Amino acid sequence: MTVEIGKIRNVGVVGHGGVGKTSLVEAMLFAAGAVTRLGKVDDGTTTTDFDPDEIKRKISINTSVAYCDWKGHHVNLVDTPGYGDFIADARAGLRVVEAAVVVVDAVAGVQVQTEKVWKFASEYELPRAVVVNRLDRERADFFRTLDSLTRRLKGRLVPVHLPVGEEHGFSGYVNLVTMKATTFADGKPKEGEIPADLTERVKEYREKLVEAAAETDDDLLAKYLEEGSLGEPEMLTALHAGIVGGKIVPVLAACATKGVGAAALLDLIVDSFPSPAERGEAAGTDLKAKQAGTRAADARAPVAALVFKTLSDPHVGKLSLFRVYSGTLRPDSNVINVSRGGAKERMGHVSWLQGKTQKTVDALGPGEIGVVPKLKDTQTGDTLSDEAQPFELPRITFPEPAINFAIQPKTRGDEDKISNALARLAEEDPTVHYHFDPETKQLLVSGVGNMHVEMVVERMKRKYNVDVLLLPPRIPYKETVKGRAEGQGKYKKQTGGRGQYGDTWLRVEPMQRGGGFEFVDDIFGGSVPRNFIPSVEKGVRDCMKRGILAGYPIVDLKVTLYDGSYHDVDSSDMAFQIAASMGLQKVFMEAHPILLEPIMNVEVTCPSENAGDVIGDLNSRRGRIAGMEPAGETAVVRAQAPMAEMLTYEPALRSMTGGRGGYSVEFSHYEEVPAFMADKVVKEAKGEKEKAEKH
Repeated sequence: MTVEIGKIRNVGVVGHGGVGKTSLVEAMLFAAGAVTRLGKVDDGTTTTDFDPDEIKRKISINTSVAYCDWKGHHVNLVDTPGYGDFIADARAGLRVVEAAVVVVDAVAGVQVQTEKVWKFASEYELPRAVVVNRLDRERADFFRTLDSLTRRLKGRLVPVHLPVGEEHGFSGYVNLVTMKATTFADGKPKEGEIPADLTERVKEYREKLVEAAAETDDDLLAKYLEEGSLGEPEMLTALHAGIVGGKIVPVLAACATKGVGAAALLDLIVDSFPSPAERGEAAGTDLKAKQAGTRAADARAPVAALVFKTLSDPHVGKLSLFRVYSGTLRPDSNVINVSRGGAKERMGHVSWLQGKTQKTVDALGPGEIGVVPKLKDTQTGDTLSDEAQPFELPRITFPEPAINFAIQPKTRGDEDKISNALARLAEEDPTVHYHFDPETKQLLVSGVGNMHVEMVVERMKRKYNVDVLLLPPRIPYKETVKGRAEGQGKYKKQTGGRGQYGDTWLRVEPMQRGGGFEFVDDIFGGSVPRNFIPSVEKGVRDCMKRGILAGYPIVDLKVTLYDGSYHDVDSSDMAFQIAASMGLQKVFMEAHPILLEPIMNVEVTCPSENAGDVIGDLNSRRGRIAGMEPAGETAVVRAQAPMAEMLTYEPALRSMTGGRGGYSVEFSHYEEVPAFMADKVVKEAKGEKEKAEKH
């Protein structure tokens, strides 16, 4: 039997890295009796951090799902990563829930990724609650954190809890709705009266809460103004309406590792967060009618489900985590993947997920979150739909990768294994991109940040037994000339029997930037026979591919063959190819050769107060600032900078902006490399060539 839609609560748990999201999910599972002991992140025993990389680093890297039953409701908890390199997963997790719990640290307050996940939640118009966690730490301060929340996040944030005790003495909270204190001794809750030293503060904050609740409804406001207070049932109804409508953001107190606040948070989730039915119909594209449409959250409607995460396990194979928006998904049912041109997929057994443990169920109805193994063509962000009534849900948008590394196998012959492993990892994580760069002959892997790419390499080794080295990518320089020159290339080889003879006179001159290559045949009187002219051109082209100055391809060059000589017997195609190549090498070096480098368009988003530092830093990277636009508290800086200077940009931007900056780069054009830099590049290229020749 599927779960009744009104009894489902889907909640994303989000926040900055290291604030205790995974511990809070664990505490809720324990409070609801879904797990029999409270797992710890430090011991690697939590339900939702089960990946070996997560256990080793003690951070969440993937979005994972767990569930529990509370007061007759089925609660799906989506635990998301908080570190910047993996934050795209949090966005995907929030796409499939009806509400968000934003966790903040009681010492640090609002941090960089707190603001990011808050933006994601606003984008999806999700009701949310804030949990001030780790209140038992040194220097933890609920009221200072509350101040940082109201200053930096948009919304009406109202405490529904006040802490009892502080720092190591934190022992529980006062519930401002029920006006009761709950304290914990040895992990067991005890309800009692409000401590005397808190009465004044409780009164002040209770007033604020009642006021916020009353303002959600005109009749309630009239009653409140008349009577000066509201009863508990009215408060709960008003809070539910205020939270669902996004007019109120409740703030709760917690210490997840001691289980404090978990039950109260579950109460709030069940009482005040919306069910999938309350969020209404799912918008998307009706592919039959070829227009925008909606799907009702109804078990009898045609199926529409969104895959929001792919996990690939070398033993189990591929697992697709999905959310059903309409219809009922049963094991062995046939659906189509409308995002992949209607590819047919057969559902295996469908299950609920408790971390990595699957619990097989008979069916999954609207609003439910589940997992299915071994779908052939389905990837993250795809819609699975009924074949007769195809419907596509909006795709999840993932950030573009910002940083590239080259990878090479530690052992020869692992090239095939590498691309196979990368294909599997890119399926799992849509922010991993990879491609072979024909110009630099390197396999490039792109990710969101340094740590992200390092994790890809670790996973390749652990999951697919492929060992690789990470190198900074080579810059695809190009070579050309600034001046004109002409001269002879002659190849003459006499051995016993037939010799080799080819003689060419070449003129080289520059073409405009982006002009490519032009070969001009300017031979009169047959000094080079017609049939050898294509060989001369081939010799020139081959030499241009290999490069002359530093081994980079030559571009924007006009080469004219204007004279030469031949031998009746000894001349051959090969001899003219070699002669042309020798001629070009000599003449090119006399025509003022230069190096060209790729220039990138750079767009940096950063807090307004850091814009000056960002501009100064880009100038120091030979960047040209094209403009700056303030956008509220953030600023967007646009510039052009050489690719070579942008390789180390990510860590520099992170330290300049305290991790709050982001950037994107794309290729713009080629420009001449300054002489002092060009000398260095040429020297390095020669060194590499000599090293290669020794080996």
